[in-house]
Amino acid sequence: MNSSDKRDGGFRNGIATAPHALASQSAAAVLRDGGNAVEAMIAAAATIAVVYPHMNSIGGDAFWLILQPGKEPVGIEGCGVAAEAATIESYRRQGFSTIPVRGPLAANTVAGTVSGWDVAQRWSQKMLGGKLPLARLLEDAIRYARDGVAVTASQERATTTHREALQTVPGFAQVHLPGGRPIAKGAKFYQPQLGATLEQLSRAGLDDFYRGELACNIARDLQAIGSPVALSDLARFRARIRTPLSMQHSLGTLYNMPPPTQGLVSLLILGQLDRVLRGGMNPVGAEFVHACVEATKLAFEVRDSLLTDPDYMTVDPQALLKPERLAALAARISLTRAAGWRAATAPGDTIWMGACDSHGVAISFIQSIYHEFGSGAVLPGSGIIWQNRGSSFSLAPRALNSLRPGRRPFHTLNPAAARLSDGRTVVYGSMGGDGQPQFQAAIFSRMTTFGNGVQAALDAPRWLLGRTWGQSSETLKLEATFSEQVFTTLRQLGHDVERVSAYDETMGHAGAIIRHPDGALEGGSDRRSDGAVAGW
Repeated sequence: MNSSDKRDGGFRNGIATAPHALASQSAAAVLRDGGNAVEAMIAAAATIAVVYPHMNSIGGDAFWLILQPGKEPVGIEGCGVAAEAATIESYRRQGFSTIPVRGPLAANTVAGTVSGWDVAQRWSQKMLGGKLPLARLLEDAIRYARDGVAVTASQERATTTHREALQTVPGFAQVHLPGGRPIAKGAKFYQPQLGATLEQLSRAGLDDFYRGELACNIARDLQAIGSPVALSDLARFRARIRTPLSMQHSLGTLYNMPPPTQGLVSLLILGQLDRVLRGGMNPVGAEFVHACVEATKLAFEVRDSLLTDPDYMTVDPQALLKPERLAALAARISLTRAAGWRAATAPGDTIWMGACDSHGVAISFIQSIYHEFGSGAVLPGSGIIWQNRGSSFSLAPRALNSLRPGRRPFHTLNPAAARLSDGRTVVYGSMGGDGQPQFQAAIFSRMTTFGNGVQAALDAPRWLLGRTWGQSSETLKLEATFSEQVFTTLRQLGHDVERVSAYDETMGHAGAIIRHPDGALEGGSDRRSDGAVAGW
């Protein structure tokens, strides 16, 4: 059963939402087969890595936030580190002052996604009694890779947009430009090498990606195309369990992932809004948008001065969420004028997915290759497209995110969740680089502070301060579905406003699930994506 919004009389046994309908269906099928929410999410993650290749891949990174009733939340960090050969000196010797954004030299970090799946499955078996075999969880993804899947308009658009930059990157044209042109929307897209890779993982286990036959295959291809990542880098890597950040809110407790993600940013914005938003505000009005944008500017200041690999941080990020810190930030917000800001935004392309099972285990999950198609490099032996997350490192030795072997790159990724005082559990998130915390602020506030249903909160117009998806302008972008009065008022407040089309992809592919105290499950899927809610 599929739906865009269910509450009374709707889903009770399990629910999933994803920006591609096939991923939601994979998760729902696992739930129906007796799997738990973690197992369902592994299935969805594998499927979406096949059917939405411009947004994510098993050659990328992933983060999990798991809420289990009566237990402390659990985070899983599937964040790959810089290769031992990826040094400032190695790039300088080749004449680079910055790390290339595309190509083999952009593929300079280990891919952490599959190790994250592995840690999640083992945790599920130990803590939730998960019993479904890996072969079942990867079954749909293998079939879609081998038998083909219809190309979405989003994929065709991304391929066309980035064709010039990617067509000479090793392996890209052979897979994504057959016959020299992008695959058209609706045409079948086949990935037999990737299907064989997933089947190998289903037989040998997920650890094979890092310390087995598949690892050797991956390393050979990476070395052959000129990536710094070696077999020893893969062998050293393991995803790890982390304690999520938490923040007290007037409506409950909010959670997100710690650095190197920007989960702190999302919480800082909502912490300020908890002190600034007033009853009677219109959730699609200029006053609400202005408050959110001003809170975002202040949160970005903290991010740009402090956030990096936590091993290199000088402050405890949890300490930045103390009430007195949040109050001090909120006190700097003016509701009558826009503050200036120093643009330091970066694009990023990602998928967010959510799931909840009949036992109330809820998952907020995000998987990414950074830019659309990541580095663009497709490994011929495995069909894996490798991320370019490490292109965000700086070659300046004293920079906040300076390149170092073994260092984790800064991540825009941040899966969000909340336990509300009224008994509801909420998981929510979006893709969109720097837009992620902004979209989260809009969606969470509309669902909770203003009482919108999940689907209504997702359908409502959104905004973006800065740039994403390859855009160069740093304006405040608003969807055309805002009223003309909103545009006028925001300009009067001092914002440099730009209009974008209604339900524009630049505003993310968001989703959310609420588990109500009576066990009813409510979910929503973003009409800006190709997604759906699935459950039973």
